[in-house]
Amino acid sequence: MENDNMEKKLENLQILVNHLTYHYPDGTIALKGINLNIYSGEIVGIMGKNGAGKSTLIKTFNGLLKPTTGTVYIENDEVNNVLMSKLTRKVGIVFQNPDLQLFANTVEDEIRFSLKNLNFTKTELENQINLTLEKFKLKKFQNRTPFTLSGGEKKRLAIASIMCRNPEIIVFDEPTIGQDAEGVEFIRNLIKEKHAEGKTIIIVSHDIEFAIDNIPRTILMADGLIIADGPTNKILSQDQILNIGSLISPQLIKLSKFLIDLKIKVPEDVYIKENMVQFLGSYFKDKMGITEGGKQ
Repeated sequence: MENDNMEKKLENLQILVNHLTYHYPDGTIALKGINLNIYSGEIVGIMGKNGAGKSTLIKTFNGLLKPTTGTVYIENDEVNNVLMSKLTRKVGIVFQNPDLQLFANTVEDEIRFSLKNLNFTKTELENQINLTLEKFKLKKFQNRTPFTLSGGEKKRLAIASIMCRNPEIIVFDEPTIGQDAEGVEFIRNLIKEKHAEGKTIIIVSHDIEFAIDNIPRTILMADGLIIADGPTNKILSQDQILNIGSLISPQLIKLSKFLIDLKIKVPEDVYIKENMVQFLGSYFKDKMGITEGGKQ
């Protein structure tokens, strides 16, 4: 049984990183022997302070950067041996700054260019463009230059230009930065939707509140190394690790610790907002003797 489980796990291995290093031309050593496994259908966060190596790492996943030493495999293909055009179909990266990603004359052309070389017929191509514009609420901007859009609209276009290719692995680099509540909710729902479709989601983020609510597994990096890898609630509740990674504990974990200090028995899953609300509601109803009908 154990061997069967191991074989099944290896079958689902989608990204394999072995002893990866990366040196920039100026001599900066950004990655220092990274070993990492990411499995099909996971939602994984990569966290750490600026300069930890997060962005460098994700750029090796689709061939934007080639390893100095070590290897990166995407679905059993070593990135050094695969054309970048093939890798970008498997791994879509939505970068933090849309201005560095967008370049076409119009919003429609941005989507059209992204779909280039995917072997669509003319009719299929036009249908896919229209579907993408509608889905991401960009139809009314289709003839506008991307650079006249608001920050949130640019972000949606940058995401749309990646999603329209339907990659198996989707990487978001700081997706919630500069987003209002509606924009963050859009990102949250999109991640849920793509995860339900079986996509692998990787999220580089400093947003600990978003991470604790939406990302089950977190990889914490510092100084080009992985210093922790595990369940997000466990990683973000260890003060020593957080100090090394220059992060702070999420509010819900702080609240959970406070309740435990008060000798209140707190379930493990209350770090998720909805679960905390439900737990506190039930706890205070019990304490006050309130019945289901709302009477004491």
